[in-house]
Amino acid sequence: MAQPPKNADFVTPPMPDADVENFFARLSAANPNPASELAHRDPFTLLVAVLLSAQATDVGVNKATEALFAVADTPETMLALGEERLRHFIRTIGLFNTKAKNVIQLSRVLIERHGGNVPRDRGALEALPGVGRKTANVVLNVAFGEPTIAVDTHVFRVANRTGLACGTTPEKVEAALMARVPEPWRHHAHHWLILHGRYVCKARRPMCERCIVSDLCRYPKKSVSTATG
Repeated sequence: MAQPPKNADFVTPPMPDADVENFFARLSAANPNPASELAHRDPFTLLVAVLLSAQATDVGVNKATEALFAVADTPETMLALGEERLRHFIRTIGLFNTKAKNVIQLSRVLIERHGGNVPRDRGALEALPGVGRKTANVVLNVAFGEPTIAVDTHVFRVANRTGLACGTTPEKVEAALMARVPEPWRHHAHHWLILHGRYVCKARRPMCERCIVSDLCRYPKKSVSTATG
């Protein structure tokens, strides 16, 4: 999962409250049950995959974890695999040395402090080696169904660009989204925004001509002024 920039590079007027509901209603109608594109089997493999995805693509992570999870998909088997062998599996992923160290360390902590289970608690998750707020949010949302919103580069960009939730840091954008996204849409908001940013509202050239929320978007540089759906 890509990391968000520290500062927004655009200034967009806020989206009116009346349009926010419609914004998510359209995304929901187009994709009622969005899911993470990171391959995983359970909370532990999800946690490992999200940790590995920092500054890497989901496609690249999935290629590496397909072979990795075939031999190590629990804290116990991961710890037995060891850091050196783990590096071999994830060597195509950026920062693989640091990530291998963190995965082995968090596997040990899960065994020693949590009975080998991934905790359903933000504080306990963020106490794990290599796990920050964004990773904890993804695990809480995907594995445990919590209405959290993880802000990666795609969410950060879409939220700021559309005027949905403007902020100069991921933390500010997350707080703004939690305040603005209506409760019925909050569970899936994270995935709708990521997928919209990944495939439509792209960084270099947003595909406004095929955007289903174009007429609601307040981005002053969008290439079309009316919605196509």
